Amino acid sequence: MTERLSPDEGGIARAAALLRAGETVAFPTETVYGLGADATDARAVAAIFAAKGRPRFNPLIAHYARAEAAFADVVATPLAAALAEAFWPGPLTLVLPRREGSRVADLVSAGLSALAVRVPAHPLARALLAAAARPIAAPSANRSGHVSPTSAAHVLAELEGRIAAVIDGGACPVGVESTVLDLSGAAPRLLRPGGVSVEALAPLTGPLARAAGDAALLSPGLLKSHYAPTLPLRRDAVRIAGNEALLAFGAPLAGAALVFQLSAEGDLDEAAARLFAGLRFLDAEGSARGLAGIAAMPVPEVGLGLAINDRLARAAYREAPASWEGGKSG
Repeated sequence: MTERLSPDEGGIARAAALLRAGETVAFPTETVYGLGADATDARAVAAIFAAKGRPRFNPLIAHYARAEAAFADVVATPLAAALAEAFWPGPLTLVLPRREGSRVADLVSAGLSALAVRVPAHPLARALLAAAARPIAAPSANRSGHVSPTSAAHVLAELEGRIAAVIDGGACPVGVESTVLDLSGAAPRLLRPGGVSVEALAPLTGPLARAAGDAALLSPGLLKSHYAPTLPLRRDAVRIAGNEALLAFGAPLAGAALVFQLSAEGDLDEAAARLFAGLRFLDAEGSARGLAGIAAMPVPEVGLGLAINDRLARAAYREAPASWEGGKSG
């Protein structure tokens, strides 16, 4: 059985003890729930891959309580230091050259010379990292390729019995994963849009180039097919079929068999926080009702909308069944 720990001093102490013993523990961050293990223990890190069924070539992010601890394991450039000062703690991951003598197991970075590091802002995550007193490798706490979890209930629905414990810290306030910047080369590259918008980064980074789709997987979240619900999903829907579930943004399309509203007011922050919960709800309820698929209404490509559309594109990356005759996007 997976322990469900309370978000108090006792629960944090128990979770830290489990991590130090080589166990896997899920915990809330401001973005999504992470599945943590001692990043310095390769056997513990391997248990993350086993629990998730995760491809081993997809690297993990190492989480730290403080920027100084993170920069002990990677070589910090002046830009990295400036970004850390501006956005840490927070939903920003930096990919930097691994420092010689780094404590982090090679499995965390899939044997690559660069390592993804982050200092999360969630108070429970920070308290756990401080209590564990070591870097914690932590991808999202779900089966590989499935929708990321934003509550302890989501974690248990996927990983009950496969991990040692989860700290129940309620819903995650941001709701999409961290922005990932590659700072290991001559110029910064955006590997994954996320909780820090490119507009917020621009004063420090300048215009950011996006990594090519076939670029080496320097960080998590770069597989094209990711965050996928069971039902096929189509994006930018402007009409809906009667056998489809609707992921609405703003005034919903009429005629859907089932609706989940990301934000009736068109608020991107609210939509980001509700995205994964909405996909999970529509997938489970739509499957139970025998619906053919999920249609997602358009979301603007600004601010957190960039991250939302990135997740929807990954969720939709597959061929719909030939029998699916849902309303076409247009």
